[in-house]
Amino acid sequence: MNKKKIMIISILTLVIIVIVLALVTLFNLSPVNSKDDKVVYFTIQNGWGKNKIISELKKKNLIRNEFFSKVVIKLKNKELYAGTYKLSKDMSTNEIISMLENQDNIENESIKITFVEGKRLSSYVTQIENNFGYSEDDIYKTISDKDFLNTLINKYWFLTDSILNDQIYYPLEGYLYPDTYEFKKDSTVQDIIYKMLDNMDLKLSTYKEEIKLSNYNIHELITLASIVELEGVNSKDRGMVAGVFYNRLRNGMTLGSDVTTYYGVKKDFSRDLTLNDLNSCNGYNTRSNCLSGLPVGPICSPGLSSLSAVIEPTDNEYYYFVADKEKNTYFSKDSEEHAKTVSKLKSEGKWYTY
Repeated sequence: MNKKKIMIISILTLVIIVIVLALVTLFNLSPVNSKDDKVVYFTIQNGWGKNKIISELKKKNLIRNEFFSKVVIKLKNKELYAGTYKLSKDMSTNEIISMLENQDNIENESIKITFVEGKRLSSYVTQIENNFGYSEDDIYKTISDKDFLNTLINKYWFLTDSILNDQIYYPLEGYLYPDTYEFKKDSTVQDIIYKMLDNMDLKLSTYKEEIKLSNYNIHELITLASIVELEGVNSKDRGMVAGVFYNRLRNGMTLGSDVTTYYGVKKDFSRDLTLNDLNSCNGYNTRSNCLSGLPVGPICSPGLSSLSAVIEPTDNEYYYFVADKEKNTYFSKDSEEHAKTVSKLKSEGKWYTY
């Protein structure tokens, strides 16, 4: 084979290699899904290097290949700015990197969320997931992390080792104060938790002296407040309801609260309780014979009126209460009187059902 033919073959081979490399590069820098324009909020934290940013983009499935993306960043040699960006899977790697190079693309809007009193922590997790894009698993992992919980216990006077009890479903249940909050778009799960606990600190500090003088510790008070939140139909009755529960506790009676059973068996109020539910043994069910006294922890997030009710209850001589569908509450001194009240409400069509 003469030199001319060898040269032609070499050139053709080189051209083919270049074409293949170009195609491979184009593919790896192309959009992950050209048909998916759904907004994905991507946050660059302060202190992240370029390799870390590329790694996080890959985790979010916003780029195809880390190696080729790192090459592009190195060739561009521009700074990438911390902040939150609106990206999507129909963007190429070059388009994404161009976005991150321009501070004008940083999202500065805040997110406003209202966490309603009487809701379970699971409801709050769903709200955080829907507004910030964190996965449910990641949120639960963060708020159940022992190191994080111990940090919180050391920071907040009202958080104690009681929240670490193995029988408790969610350690922070009841402690995240229900209110309307405004968060930065790039808030971490920990940022959100701190802000809600700061608010709880503010609300509880008003009653700090009364709490010190109480026969019950702060965990027990918040636990009872969470039950009063669901059992008391309005702010006016909650002090009386709290008084009834204290009377039962002092006399060694079970609280007999259906709402604790619902929580214990992880049912919502759209479904009726079964006999097995009522007899179930867990750390929450006060309808069963397995549990005397208070549940192991709160069953929802109590509002200020419920917290106030258990710290400053209305003294009374009642041991039973029931509410009708018109939100009127009836109090009784004994089981016989209570049974008559229930029978009367049912006959009048006023019996409240969940």
